[in-house]
Amino acid sequence: MIKRVAAKGKEYYGSKFEIDDIDRPVITKLLTYFLRDEDVAAAERIDLNKGLLLTGPIGCGKTSLIRILRLLALPAYKPIIRSCRDICFEYGNFGFDILQKYSSRSFEPRTSTPRAYCFDDLGMESTVNYWGNNFNVMREILLSRYDLMINYRMVTFATTNKNAEELEETYGPQVRSRMRAMFNLIAFHPESRDKR
Repeated sequence: MIKRVAAKGKEYYGSKFEIDDIDRPVITKLLTYFLRDEDVAAAERIDLNKGLLLTGPIGCGKTSLIRILRLLALPAYKPIIRSCRDICFEYGNFGFDILQKYSSRSFEPRTSTPRAYCFDDLGMESTVNYWGNNFNVMREILLSRYDLMINYRMVTFATTNKNAEELEETYGPQVRSRMRAMFNLIAFHPESRDKR
């Protein structure tokens, strides 16, 4: 499966795309999650009912791997990837409707099937000013999606370069606590190379 991921990476990102040995444990965990392998998930301490928080150094391949591995996922676990910065720009243009787009209206049309999103570069976005009010858009979306996870089993994915303390500084201790319940933490090795 790792060879298939590498081949798909070359197809998407060019011949320079490679999977380094240091990254294999991360890719194994991601494959376990997206293929819904219960036995390996139990051994790796991955809760298949939660989403994923993928962390690591800048350029290590977090977003690229989510794009590749989402192709293997069942529909309920196939995230739509959205940049946190773009979501904040949307909010600046359209206001509170954007919060609902990524939370309470985040269901497939005419069904009660929750829509999975992957929030890319979590913590890198700015606070948005809308009608004179500064607002932390991603904080509110994460809080809403936590409630939706509890009530509707809605899963959320995110990639970030930030550590837990930095995320808490950005979103507060309440969100950090809920993120523990929402996400399996999968972290690249700090020495994983920049692949760009």
